[in-house]
Amino acid sequence: MQAIDTEVRERALLVGVVSASRDPRESRRDRATVEEYLEELGLLAESAGATVVRQIVQQRSQINPVYFVGKGKAQELAWHVENEGIDLIIFDDDLSPTQVRNLERLVNRKIIDRSGLILAIFASRARTSEAKVQVELAQLQYMLPRLTRQWTHLSKQYGGIGTKGPGETQIETDRRVIRAKISRLKGRLSEITKERAVQRKGREDFPRVTLVGYTNAGKSTLLNWFADAHVPVENRLFATLDSTVRLVALTPAHKILLADTVGFIRKLPHTLVASFKSTLEEVTEADILLHIVDASHPLAEEQIAVVNATLEEIGAHGKPTLIVFNKIDLVENRNIIGYLGTNYDASVFVSATRGINMGALTEKLTRLLDANITEQTVTLGQNDYTILWEIHNMAEIVEKRYDGEAITVRFRISKVHADRLQKILARRNLM
Repeated sequence: MQAIDTEVRERALLVGVVSASRDPRESRRDRATVEEYLEELGLLAESAGATVVRQIVQQRSQINPVYFVGKGKAQELAWHVENEGIDLIIFDDDLSPTQVRNLERLVNRKIIDRSGLILAIFASRARTSEAKVQVELAQLQYMLPRLTRQWTHLSKQYGGIGTKGPGETQIETDRRVIRAKISRLKGRLSEITKERAVQRKGREDFPRVTLVGYTNAGKSTLLNWFADAHVPVENRLFATLDSTVRLVALTPAHKILLADTVGFIRKLPHTLVASFKSTLEEVTEADILLHIVDASHPLAEEQIAVVNATLEEIGAHGKPTLIVFNKIDLVENRNIIGYLGTNYDASVFVSATRGINMGALTEKLTRLLDANITEQTVTLGQNDYTILWEIHNMAEIVEKRYDGEAITVRFRISKVHADRLQKILARRNLM
């Protein structure tokens, strides 16, 4: 995967449409909401390296199958392109390959939809070999049905946003070559998935807690607070693509593996969700989820719904979850905190940056862990020191009684550790 760095920032025009939402994860689609969506799209565009010079919103009863917007509005876009030096047009909705081709013929500029823009950002942020493979596969799968003249000979005609990664020359955009590359990348991702499974198998000794949430909600800041992980923290969308796992001792009796992973966003491209399967397995394999929410964001509740829908999509919905309303120091209207607290019972309000109320978060998390803890008793021989060592590592010892050659141990243990201990005891015929 290659990335094209442009010295001159591209000038972008953003387009949003007010209509009945086609996305089940969106509850409303009035003009004010679309304008808020365009603000987020503008942040995405800025993150990708563009300068937003204009936003256009059209209200339609139904989407135009030819241009997405009406023909008259499409012609208006062409006028703005010619008269305002605009390099690309970015739609907040996903466009069909036919709509992209028709618009590019009309305006003679690059047309990018929301998914294409997110993929471009992921391409520019990918640092590890795993992330690069995942992003390149997602880009190729997205690009394959959208090959148009704007995506060919790109090194000669067009650069910049949406052209990072695969597809800089005509031969790379040839369908046969792309399909072959997709096949190879899927094979590599299959190997990565197996490698990650082996890594997780070696981390079965501790309960797994995973941070999830909308992008830029503060997950990495919270991980750094708990684990001093030194994960780079930036006030921008998708600053973190790779998962980070750290061993954290909440209390002497509560040790966990805390994982941070990629943030979610409205309309996260399905090709990305599929490609990042091995990374997102940190979520699906978690015992507890900490759902981090930016309490200061005007669309906080909608972002919660987006994250919940994405969790359901990847098969992680229904896990024990604690909602962590972060950035409370930035909430201007304090009534919002009371409203959110009333509507979301399993929640806590913190500021990870300033360390506000983090003790309450630790306490609630340990309670969640304790909910899966049982008290057990086992009798061992004095020579079973290996088993006793395992119990000391996995459980909290409540009592030890010595009776001749026998040692009776009463302990509190999590379900994760209990299952593992039962297998060890069964192998030693101590059950």
